[in-house]
Amino acid sequence: MEPETLFTVATRAVLPGWLLLILLPRWRWSSRLISAVVLPGLLGLVYLWLIVNHWGTTTGGGYDSLSEVSTLFSNPWLLLAGWVHYLAFDLFIGAWEVRDAQREKIHHLLVVPCLVLTFLFGPVGLVGYLGLRGISRRRLQVDEGRADA
Repeated sequence: MEPETLFTVATRAVLPGWLLLILLPRWRWSSRLISAVVLPGLLGLVYLWLIVNHWGTTTGGGYDSLSEVSTLFSNPWLLLAGWVHYLAFDLFIGAWEVRDAQREKIHHLLVVPCLVLTFLFGPVGLVGYLGLRGISRRRLQVDEGRADA
C-alpha cells in the first residue's frame, strides 16, 4: 500500500468517531469506546507499524532542531506516521471533551464548536474547550468545595 492510500484510509477512519461524538454524544459507545479506545487504538497500531518499518530510513532526521524534523518528515512514510499521530490524539482528546462536558453538565451544543476545532486544529479546540469549561465551572459550581453547600 502506498503512503497516499494509507493517508486516505486513516483520515476517513476517524470520521465515524467524530460524527458519533458530534451527533450521538450520549450513546454509551460513542465517547467511551469507539472514539476514545477503538479508533485511536487502531491508529496507534498503524503508527507503530509505520515507525517500526520506516524509522531510520531517512538520514539526518531527528528532533533536536526544526531542520532535523523537516528532514525526518521528508520521508513520506514518517510524515504519514506524524499525521496518524495527530489523528489518534485529536480524536482521543475530542472523546475526553465530550465525557468531561457530560460530567460538568455543559450543554453539548456548546461543545460542538470545540470538537470541530479539535478535529481541524487540535490544540485550538482543546484550548477552546478548556475556556468553555472554565467559564461553565464558575457559573455552575459557585459553591464548590464548601462543606455547608
